[in-house]
Amino acid sequence: MSYPCDGLPGMENSRYLECLAADFGRLRTVAQLDPAGAVPTCPGWTVADLTRHVGEVYLHKTLAIRDGAEPAQWPPAELAAEEPLSLLDRGYAELRHELESHAPTDRAGSWYAPDQTVGFWIRRMAQETVVHRIDAELGAGQPVAPIPDDLAVDGVDELLKVFVAYSVGEWSEAFKTTLDPSPGRLFAVHTDGAAWRVRTGPATFAVEDGDAPDAEVTISGPPAELLRWVWHRQVGAEVTVAGAPEALAELHSCITIATQ
Repeated sequence: MSYPCDGLPGMENSRYLECLAADFGRLRTVAQLDPAGAVPTCPGWTVADLTRHVGEVYLHKTLAIRDGAEPAQWPPAELAAEEPLSLLDRGYAELRHELESHAPTDRAGSWYAPDQTVGFWIRRMAQETVVHRIDAELGAGQPVAPIPDDLAVDGVDELLKVFVAYSVGEWSEAFKTTLDPSPGRLFAVHTDGAAWRVRTGPATFAVEDGDAPDAEVTISGPPAELLRWVWHRQVGAEVTVAGAPEALAELHSCITIATQ
């Protein structure tokens, strides 16, 4: 699938749900292979811990859709007694029921003020699941299964705009140490048929679609590898990074703060 460099389209909701199902199935399979395996991309977690986390996330978003607001206290203490794989299965079943029982335009509570709809969580859960199935694969010592190009491109777009740019605008205090000293930088992030211009500076993280040939730092690679790079999910030589190390550290820091 090819994306233009300007005006990146989103995926269809049916496509997100298809990807969610596939990545849930892969995560569930891998989670059974080595529950005690250490997850290198989630320090301190085993595969069982990761499995539990994903199940809790699914149940949390189920309530955000069902009740129209995210629960204030989470997770409830009783979930700790539930076996991780059973919790994962139950969480997924309840989440799918809610996603398929509502129109994407129906209201659902979310931390992202511009989009308080079920459609937000359809996209978010597809992207959450692909990242965590990578974690499960790495923790269980399994090969990372292919990531569809359309899902990967959409995931990079979501991370840059929904996570980082929104977080800097909404919770700027958390980024002061990183961004206040910034002289103002321009980054180019691009992959097959898609590109983003990222500008940073004090209290600033602005993202636009399109290339930036005069960028101080350029990051490029195949869609799946670029998705893994922006999420700090162990990539190889397929991603090329060119530019000043201090500028790259600034970008990395912003991503880390926004996604922790």
